[in-house]
Amino acid sequence: MVQKLFGTDGIRGVANTFPMTAEFCFRLAQVLSNEVCQATKRVAIAKDTRVSSYMLEAAMTAGFTSMGVVVVKMGVVPTPLITSQIQDLNVDMGIMITASHNPYQDNGIKLIDSYGNKFSDEWTSKIEDILVSNQKFMPSKDAVGRVFKDKKSVFNYMEGILKIAPTPDALKGLRLVIDCANGAFSKIMPQIFKDLGAGIIVLADKPDGYNINENCGSQHTEFLSQVVVGSHADIGIAVDGDGDRIIVVDDKGNRIDGDQIIAFLATYLSKHQKLKNNTVVATIWSNLGLEKYLHSLGLNFYRTPVGERYVIDKMRETGASLGGEESGHMVLLDYARTGDALIAALIVCLGLMEDDRPSSEIFPIFRKYPCKISNVRFDNFEDLSNVLNASELKNLIDELKHQIEKKGTLIVRKSGTEPVIKIRVEADDEALVFGVHAKIVQLIESLKN
Repeated sequence: MVQKLFGTDGIRGVANTFPMTAEFCFRLAQVLSNEVCQATKRVAIAKDTRVSSYMLEAAMTAGFTSMGVVVVKMGVVPTPLITSQIQDLNVDMGIMITASHNPYQDNGIKLIDSYGNKFSDEWTSKIEDILVSNQKFMPSKDAVGRVFKDKKSVFNYMEGILKIAPTPDALKGLRLVIDCANGAFSKIMPQIFKDLGAGIIVLADKPDGYNINENCGSQHTEFLSQVVVGSHADIGIAVDGDGDRIIVVDDKGNRIDGDQIIAFLATYLSKHQKLKNNTVVATIWSNLGLEKYLHSLGLNFYRTPVGERYVIDKMRETGASLGGEESGHMVLLDYARTGDALIAALIVCLGLMEDDRPSSEIFPIFRKYPCKISNVRFDNFEDLSNVLNASELKNLIDELKHQIEKKGTLIVRKSGTEPVIKIRVEADDEALVFGVHAKIVQLIESLKN
């Protein structure tokens, strides 16, 4: 069985294990050179702070330059920076080397077009077909690409962020704790909030190649909560390793998930007449309470499959300026082309400054429906597919969906980035939620074994 290479957000795996090997990345670069890099024959490459990013960057640089493509190296920068600045670099596409919120052992490749958008399913399928074929490339001995370092994008990005604030000292008086996940925002994010006048405490801002996302960042907010409470801060902000995901901690140390952040942003933007078409887009993973809250404000609400690309596609279709995911991806198309944790954090802080209440009195914005989510991990994708396609599991899912119909939702899906089956059950009846969830997990575990 051939494993599908591209998931919901590019290619991802364990570094030095297929497909995250130098050999594979060299071939990927050659394929992209042949299929994509034809207009300007230039490509931009950025990376996060994990140790393997340097190896994969070198391999892709070799692959591109062997095909006569010029490489613009952006260095360690967050994903939203390359997506926002790529149009100024005169390149055919961009590469972001990152595994986002995953531990340092993992890495990944995100493909970005010349406008700053993630590659479509059609394009990734085409690239994947060529990658698994036996097509060979014969580079010309007379065409070898050069390598340049980008020196302007970080400055331009930061200048653009600062302009979002209404005044140069818009955050003066705000006490803020920032967790940078030892990732790509470690230098940029603290500087922005400092420049805007906030009093800041910075955590996890000393990346060493191995500590990215380690007990820090959006996935691990326990220490952030302690520091926020202990320092009497107004709010805590955590991002992930490549800076496209945000989680908030209120002044009491409570973790505020992505759905609550979407609700806050929608309320703030609507108040300022900046919510285009009175529309918000989220995914099937978002809580039903969010949907009810937004409808109570008279706002339109649309759901998409899980994945930032699908959210953005629906936003463009509906003319929306705000979309996001429960996991913390926040997309504000008036300011960025993809999810940007820094922009989302800034607007959350601006909204907090307008409100006299402590953040713990603002959040939660809405009452969440009882929801149970769990992950069942497999050793490989083949075993996962066998279980997910088993008739016993399909029949049980159909039966339980009928049982929970009109009361809530049941989702059973495979992860787009790792060999994991995700189970999510939600309804207004907590006993029903836990009962349905237990039956699904029990069967999956028995089929797995």
